Amino acid sequence: MTETVRVAVPRKGRPLEAVLERFATTENIAEVADEITSTLRFEKAVTKGHRQPERDVYERLAAYSDLADDTSPEFTLLRDDRDGMPRRIVFDSVVFEYDTVDIHLVGREEPFRALRTHEFGLGFDSADLVLEEVVTLERDGLGSIADINARIDPMDTDVRVVSGLGDTVYHTLMADPEILPPKSSLDRDFVADYTGDLCISPRYERLVEAVLGTRCLDDVSFVYPDEGPEEEASIAETGLGVYLTMTGSTARDYGLVLGENLFPSETVLMENVAEATEAAEAVKEIVAGAEVETELRV
Repeated sequence: MTETVRVAVPRKGRPLEAVLERFATTENIAEVADEITSTLRFEKAVTKGHRQPERDVYERLAAYSDLADDTSPEFTLLRDDRDGMPRRIVFDSVVFEYDTVDIHLVGREEPFRALRTHEFGLGFDSADLVLEEVVTLERDGLGSIADINARIDPMDTDVRVVSGLGDTVYHTLMADPEILPPKSSLDRDFVADYTGDLCISPRYERLVEAVLGTRCLDDVSFVYPDEGPEEEASIAETGLGVYLTMTGSTARDYGLVLGENLFPSETVLMENVAEATEAAEAVKEIVAGAEVETELRV
């Protein structure tokens, strides 16, 4: 009998889509993954008021979920954090069947914390959360996914990062060009010599400390964006900041120059090493094999 391994995954958004894409190695699984993605994208549009559904939320939920078949996706309802806290349909569960193991993806609001509390042996979540919660702060900044485990105190958690999924958006330095001396580079060394304010999102304070390194922060004061549509506007007003970007187009619209890509905000596979099993190893091999197949297709 094939063993089943439960894997914690995000309930919605880019990280979940990256996970589904990685597991979509057969036609049947790819079809189910596409169904989950399209359903959640439609529901996101409904929540944001961009689509008007013909059925109410409970009728849609019943139509989406097939409780009689584990290999069909199930969804559930949560309250969204937007104004009014509207109900939102999110991912709950599906089983992907492989020759060596059945993989039961289970939606969690905080997969990383579900691994820390030993609810799961494997899970996917943003690498940002590891930096925000468990890596040690050192003089030199952290720059890659591969370096994370060396910064995790084994007395603090049994969770380790296995690999990234490549859905990368970078935490990037941005600056008003007027604060940059001629021929200087906008990088960690610049920040180390800089005295003044650095604009960041409040939730990323510890992450920024980890990726810049403590040597850069002696004369720097964190300030936070004003409430508004785009954080790049506040960075332009401050003069220097760190923010997520893929192309940098919005930053350039505000006259900012882009500097060093400090750290990849990427979905990662994590394991609780205290819960390691042979079946879990089979899941890791499937994830690694799918990465190779993706590279070959590219």
